[in-house]
Amino acid sequence: MIEWGNINYLPVLVGGIIYMVYGGIYYSLVLSNKNKHEDITTHESKGPFKYIYSVIMAFISSFLMALLVQNIGVNDLLGGAGIGFIVGLIITMVYLKNSFFGLISKKSFMIAIVDHLIIFTILGAIHGILI
Repeated sequence: MIEWGNINYLPVLVGGIIYMVYGGIYYSLVLSNKNKHEDITTHESKGPFKYIYSVIMAFISSFLMALLVQNIGVNDLLGGAGIGFIVGLIITMVYLKNSFFGLISKKSFMIAIVDHLIIFTILGAIHGILI
């Protein structure tokens, strides 16, 4: 049973902010030469919506990680990181399936899975130690 009232919101806030900072740095570095990688930018959204959506998703992801880590009862760095890594692996499996059907290029697949494996491991660790 999920105990909604027992969520510690400090890790949710910290995790959301770290997710945004990490994403800004990661994608700035990875996509700095995006003109050379046309397959990455073929369907890029125009305008500010993608940034607004990214901020919202950072906090939703952090909140969901809080639900998972706190309700499982993990209260240490390694346990939280392990939970986060498992979430990253699940996301990787979805991207892998999509790449098999040609919905995502191999380069975009690699960029996305590395991003998700790292950030969800970090989010899990944050929630594991800040409970």
